Amino acid sequence: MNSIGIQALITLITYFLFIAMAFWSVQEIHIERYIPLRDMPGKLLIVLVSVAIGYGCSSFFLSVIFNIPCL
Repeated sequence: MNSIGIQALITLITYFLFIAMAFWSVQEIHIERYIPLRDMPGKLLIVLVSVAIGYGCSSFFLSVIFNIPCL
């Protein structure tokens, strides 16, 4: 039962870490140069794109880590 709690904690930490890294990366693109964005919808778009990218990358790395057989 304890290993399930540790796995859930690792999953949550990696989700937040990858979403934060994706948010930082998307902000550096300066998407407002390419797409005319209004104030609030533009910020919401950046947050939603960051969550989608971060969740996808985190899910990929978690599936790789949890599916590697232990020695």
